[in-house]
Amino acid sequence: MDHVDVEKVLLARPRGFCAGVEMAIKSLTWMVRIFEPPVYCFHEIVHNKVVVARFEQLGVRFVNAISDVPAGSPVMLSAHGSAPETVECARRRSAVSVNAVCPLVTKVHHEVRVRSRRGSSIIYVGHKNHDEALGTVAIAPDSITLIETEAELDEMAEISGPVALISQTTLSMDDWAEIREQVIRKYPGIWMANKSDLCFATTNRQLAVRELSSRSDSVVVIGSENSSNTIALERTARKYGASHVYRVNGPFELPDDLVGVVGVTAGASAPEDVVEAVIERLNPKHGVDEILVSEEEEYFPPPPELRDILKVLTAAVSLALLCPRSDVMPTDNDSSSDASSILGKLLASLARSVQP
Repeated sequence: MDHVDVEKVLLARPRGFCAGVEMAIKSLTWMVRIFEPPVYCFHEIVHNKVVVARFEQLGVRFVNAISDVPAGSPVMLSAHGSAPETVECARRRSAVSVNAVCPLVTKVHHEVRVRSRRGSSIIYVGHKNHDEALGTVAIAPDSITLIETEAELDEMAEISGPVALISQTTLSMDDWAEIREQVIRKYPGIWMANKSDLCFATTNRQLAVRELSSRSDSVVVIGSENSSNTIALERTARKYGASHVYRVNGPFELPDDLVGVVGVTAGASAPEDVVEAVIERLNPKHGVDEILVSEEEEYFPPPPELRDILKVLTAAVSLALLCPRSDVMPTDNDSSSDASSILGKLLASLARSVQP
């Protein structure tokens, strides 16, 4: 692959995997290590083509209905959150069902349950047909109205009684701020969470791309088109001064005519090795400057169902005896290794195992 040879790269920090994605990818990697393939996953584990393709190589089958999972087969539910009936159906159908929902999405689901039980009408701001929005609306469908734009708010019938405002975790900060202010004007007594529903990783990455955009000739956003937080980064880059913005899945999608200073960031489900490959192809003559906005040290432990499995296996016999490729088998408190490296090691181990 030819180099582009730009002048300099400004690299956003933080970028790439967030704590929720780390947890979900590690969890599915551990499922692949514990169980013989195929392992099933309801919806894409995260919205990233590269990650999904890597898991497919490892024998994971992604399905859009629990009925597509053979009875008794192990199944994982994606990081975006699932409808209650989906969670229950997975438990009934599978011998092992693990829910890898991000804890921050779980927080939003809790808000929906509490507000609906207290008789509130809920205005939920999210992307229609996005997995997270579908799962959240399903928590209390009779109490929620999903809107995506200010125009849709204007078109809503007037609500009488208590009103709550809740959002998808991966929205653009600017879009959320605009629609939130309009809702508050319309319903001055509306309930909102004390702590924003927007994921801290989403906001941190958007703040970093704001810094990049005013200082770069072009901005490259690494991530897939169905990733809400990636699209939010792309929109933020355009709004805050980048003349040219390119969303790519990997280095092979970079334009050949990039010049000058190029800002680089990655959505919360984009692996770091893809970031490195993009920078390698850009081949900046004057190196890479990292633009630090904040440090992220959050760690989410594995889902409780998976922790229980690991405890049982550990009690029965060492994991090394159960799993020949034990060099990448985790413990239930593995917070030190990053998910991208764990997945990469497993792929490399698989490749070695099939060599003639």
